[in-house]
Order: sequence, then C-alpha cells, then structure tokens
Amino acid sequence: MKTTHVLQHAQAEITYDVHGPLPAEDGRPPLLMIGQPMDASGFRALAARFADRTVITYDPRGMGRSTRHDGRVDASPEVQAEDVHAVIEAVGGPVDLFASSGGAVTALALVAAYPDDVVTLVAHEPPLIDMLADKEAARQATDAVEQTYQAKGWGHGMAAFITLTSWQGEYTEAYFAQPAPDPAMFGMPTEDDGTRDDPLLTDRGAAIRDYHPDRDALAAAQTRIVIAVGEESRATFTGRTADGTAAFLGLRATVFPSHHGGFLDGEFGWAGQPDAFAAKLREVLG
Repeated sequence: MKTTHVLQHAQAEITYDVHGPLPAEDGRPPLLMIGQPMDASGFRALAARFADRTVITYDPRGMGRSTRHDGRVDASPEVQAEDVHAVIEAVGGPVDLFASSGGAVTALALVAAYPDDVVTLVAHEPPLIDMLADKEAARQATDAVEQTYQAKGWGHGMAAFITLTSWQGEYTEAYFAQPAPDPAMFGMPTEDDGTRDDPLLTDRGAAIRDYHPDRDALAAAQTRIVIAVGEESRATFTGRTADGTAAFLGLRATVFPSHHGGFLDGEFGWAGQPDAFAAKLREVLG
C-alpha cells in the first residue's frame, strides 16, 4: 500500500510517499530513502525489496513532483535538510535513513542540525569534493564539465560528466590530456538542443559538492553513521569522496555491492545489483 502526501514547507510543496502503514506495525522506525538530484522514482527497486518495512520516499524541492516558490534553482544541503526534517516530523519520526549521492550530503546536514531525527544513517557515496586529496584538480575537472555543457550542449556535457565520474584514481595530467569525448560513443546526441538546466551539468549542485560536514555536531549526535562505498566505484570520484568522508569522520567506509547506482535495476539504463545491495543494507541496518 502506497499513499502520497504533499507538505507545505518553506516556500515549497514537498511530495512524499509512504509505502506501508504508519506507525510501522513491526515497531521499527520507518526507513526513509533520499537522493539528489534523483527523486522518489529512483528508489522504486530498493523500496520494493523492503516490503516488510514502512518505507518513505520523497522528491527534493524543485525535483519531480515537489515544486518550489522561493525563486531559486540551487540545491542547498541545509535547505533540503529542513525539508527532510519536515517530512520526518510529518511521519512521526525518528527514522532510519538511506541516503545516496547528493542525498547523502543532505543527510549529513540533517543529522548535524537535528540529531534526534535519525537512528541509523547509511550515507552512500556523498560527493564532497573537499574530502579528496586532489580536490583542486577535481574542481578543475568538474568546472570543465560545466564549461563543456555551456559551450556545446547536453550531449557533450553528459559525455564529459561520464568521463569525469568513471575516471579511476586522482585527476592527473593524463586525465586532462584526454581528447574531448564523443557523445555518440555513449549513445547521446551531438546536436545542441539549447537547454542549459540539467542539474548535473550546471552549478546548481555546487552547494552540495562544496558542503563541509560539521564533524563536531555529527560526533555529538546519537545517530549511528555508516558511510557506504560501492565495490565497483571505489576508485572513482564518488567512491573516493566516500572514503575521504569516512576518514574525516573517524570511520571506515562500509563496502556495498555494485557502483554509485547499485540499488537501481536498470530502469534508468544503468543497472546495479539491487538484490545484493538490499541484502547489504538490511545487514547494516540490523
């Protein structure tokens, strides 16, 4: 059973889904799943594998069904943390929280601000650029993706993004010496459709990438924090930021099956290992 709700909050209408009963019949906290820029649709496969638990999914403001009226297009972790806090209050939290990519950054901001909201946080590959030893080169590489998008359009920008995120190890001279990737190699258009609003290819997500976790606040929280990293993506940008974030917090990253989208089952053209991923998440949540 799934019910959909709309929450009026801070110049935004936040849409969230409740899969199962509230309060949860098994006595366990609801399991909230969040991403960024991915909306609730990205957790379809993972939520289906937790049919024995009450699962909450939501669309971040400005994404999917959640509209914003604040005149902004950027994605601030602190603002999104306020939205997630409002959802947790609405469902009668606290919750267990699985948060992936930019959602993992939002989750770290949430726990720092609201330490009673989350029992266990599994933060999967937060893309925090300052956690990299080669952060200056990484900034140069990410800036180049945006510049390519602005100059040539979506296909070229996305090809550059894939090259950036699939690169193994630090961004060395060899990375910057590569020829510009051909979008056709990835099945993407070479023509420019004129749009420039993709959240992955613009500076709209810069606040997520540049967020610096409040280590003291996170250490003081009662929340159990687990930083997750994909076994296949460990040497890539988000795998390395996961390991760096774990080290920054005095933790060791927990290895999960597959890659950055390891919980997907292929509906977005990027299949992971959702069965194995869900099994690992169950194990970690306990």
